[in-house]
Amino acid sequence: MQHNFYLYLAVMAVTVYGLRVLPLTLLRRPIQNRFLRSFLYYVPYVTLAVMTFPAILSATQTPVAGAAALIIGILLSWRGAGLFPVAISCCSMVFLVESFLI
Repeated sequence: MQHNFYLYLAVMAVTVYGLRVLPLTLLRRPIQNRFLRSFLYYVPYVTLAVMTFPAILSATQTPVAGAAALIIGILLSWRGAGLFPVAISCCSMVFLVESFLI
């Protein structure tokens, strides 16, 4: 069992190192392709959204409360509310929905 751990760790280290170093060594010029530049620009935001969205729905006792908070958060953010009012509103929405559903 211990031998497999070190093997897995070595494979992960080589993979991560390769993914970090290869673009630096292979891409010497700036990327000119507009589609590829746009794609690379949005990758961190999409990755964050993909990791956050399931947590929003599963962090509450019922997925309905998480979905309601998500909708309120999106609407308030769209209208220009700051982080603190959005967070308070979402928490209040979860409290209200779970109070009535449970």
